[in-house]
Amino acid sequence: MKVAVFGLGYVGSVTAACLADAGHEVVGVDLAESKVEAILQGRAPLAEPGLETLTQRVVGSGLLTATTDAGAALHGADVAIVCVGTPSAPNGSLFTGFVEGVLAQIAAFIEAGVNEPHLTVAVRSTLLPGTTDRIVESLMPRGREEQYSVAYCPEFLRESTAIADFRHPPFTIIGTDDDAALRAVTEMVRAVDAPIRHVTVSTAESIKYASNAFHAVKITFANEMARFADAYGVDANTLMAVFAEDKILNVSERYLRPGGSFGGSCLPKDVRALTYAARRADVSAPLLESLLASNAAHTRRVVDHVLALGWRKVALLGLAFKSGTDDLRESPYVDIAETLTGKGVDVRIYDDVVNPAELIGSNESYIRLRLPHLERLLSESRAVAIDGVDGVILGSDRVPEGTFESAGLPVLDANVPARHWPDYAHAVV
Repeated sequence: MKVAVFGLGYVGSVTAACLADAGHEVVGVDLAESKVEAILQGRAPLAEPGLETLTQRVVGSGLLTATTDAGAALHGADVAIVCVGTPSAPNGSLFTGFVEGVLAQIAAFIEAGVNEPHLTVAVRSTLLPGTTDRIVESLMPRGREEQYSVAYCPEFLRESTAIADFRHPPFTIIGTDDDAALRAVTEMVRAVDAPIRHVTVSTAESIKYASNAFHAVKITFANEMARFADAYGVDANTLMAVFAEDKILNVSERYLRPGGSFGGSCLPKDVRALTYAARRADVSAPLLESLLASNAAHTRRVVDHVLALGWRKVALLGLAFKSGTDDLRESPYVDIAETLTGKGVDVRIYDDVVNPAELIGSNESYIRLRLPHLERLLSESRAVAIDGVDGVILGSDRVPEGTFESAGLPVLDANVPARHWPDYAHAVV
């Protein structure tokens, strides 16, 4: 394939060299003549381990060249990859001007009507969800959609290991709704050792941000725990090394599914104790201190949505913090019931495990403090709880699929993202 790579910074220069090494005919494009000249001379335009040798080899083989002329690079190209920067604006927003500039050049080339093969535009620059579609809609030529297709393909390259990361990424993300773009990008990356994940453009954009945000969270968490450990005479390296050995819960996909708020007898109290101990030792731990506030905001979102829907009679199915238990301590569903009741909403609760007469110890003390009128709110069956209500909140009760369709009841599942909740258009007036 012939590939034009726009932007010869870290991402672009590594992408261009690695694709050429895979056998593609690659042309790098950049406004900076110094970068173009470096590649033409067989030199890497920047310092990255292994890139100088790789660039020299693929330039020598004739598979990689460079130019400042966008039209010359696009002539006969099968794929145009956009790798230009998206830096922060002074107010923190994302500056997309460089991406827009490249797409404007590509649009002008397409509009010129040169007899070319179908062109797939693969945007690799980091963009917020919806940005690629917005820029394409505003800049790419209308009426010529058969001549081009668009995909968003985020990169996962780390400086100093970029070549290895390119060849062996965790996955190749192809965000597109166009079959031609999917085929072209799949063919282009055939030598890359990674599974392909075909998603929507917005999902692909979001995956990049989720990945970078989580990497930042992990680094910050490790450093906050290190500061905490230092203050209490604990070796931070040993602490985190043993912590990371747990591949079942600590370093795994567990707890990384969107769902309800955390609760129960462990996480809330232990986060409180940890942050209190950090403050007592004059250790700054803003990430840890934000956890309970963020969790409470997640719970409050359910309450706000119910109120916006206008539901005045609500069935809450599942009160314990986890299905199959009767542990009500710090359950987010107790908070939901308590807050809605305080807002004047008629809340009916059904939980097939929870029996107020059998609650003992701290579990009993907690519920008598937070929801003293629990017995009055509890229903004897699921059918009784949902009879005559405006809507159903699914808490920890896992009901069979289709349970509420025959009753015609809207259901707000507190354990799934809000995008799947009832729309305000169905609000009870």
